[in-house]
Amino acid sequence: MKARLCQIRRQLGPLGMAALLLMAAAAAFSSLVLEPLEKRNALLISSVKKGSGNHSPTGEKVDAVYQFLARDAETTDHLAKLYGIGKATGVELKQATYKTHSEAGRLERYEIVLPASGSYPQIRDFLKRALAEIPVLSLDHMTLKRESRSDGAVNAELRLTLHKVKS
Repeated sequence: MKARLCQIRRQLGPLGMAALLLMAAAAAFSSLVLEPLEKRNALLISSVKKGSGNHSPTGEKVDAVYQFLARDAETTDHLAKLYGIGKATGVELKQATYKTHSEAGRLERYEIVLPASGSYPQIRDFLKRALAEIPVLSLDHMTLKRESRSDGAVNAELRLTLHKVKS
C-alpha cells in the first residue's frame, strides 16, 4: 500500500499533489462553511415568507407616521393658526412665500419662507408654540440678523414646512 502511494506521488509530481491538496481544502471549506450558511439562508427565507402576510414593526411605524400626518385641517387653517401665534407672541410676521412640493410618494410639502421681526425671546416663543400647536410643521432653517448691538429687535427669516398626506 505504501509503495502504491509512493508511485502515485511520483506520477502526480509536485503540481498534482498541490492540486489534490487544494481539492481537499475546497471540499472541507464547502462542508464546514458553505453548507451551514446555505441552511441558515434557507431558514431566513422561510421565515420571511411566513412573515410576509403579517405587518412588520417597521411597516406599522410607517403607517403610524402617515396617520399622524393625515390631519383634517387644511393648509389655510395651519397658516391662520401660525399668524395667530405670531400676534399672540408679539412677533411681526411679514409677507411670506409659499411653495408646494409634491413628490412621487404619498406626502406633500408646503414650504413657507416667513420673514419675521421681534425680540429674540419673542421669536423663540413663537417657534416653540408654532411647533407645539401645529405638529405637522417643521423648522428647516432659520436666519437671525440684528441691525446693531443696542437694537433689541431681531429680523428673522424662517423656513418652515407643512407635511401632509396627499388627498
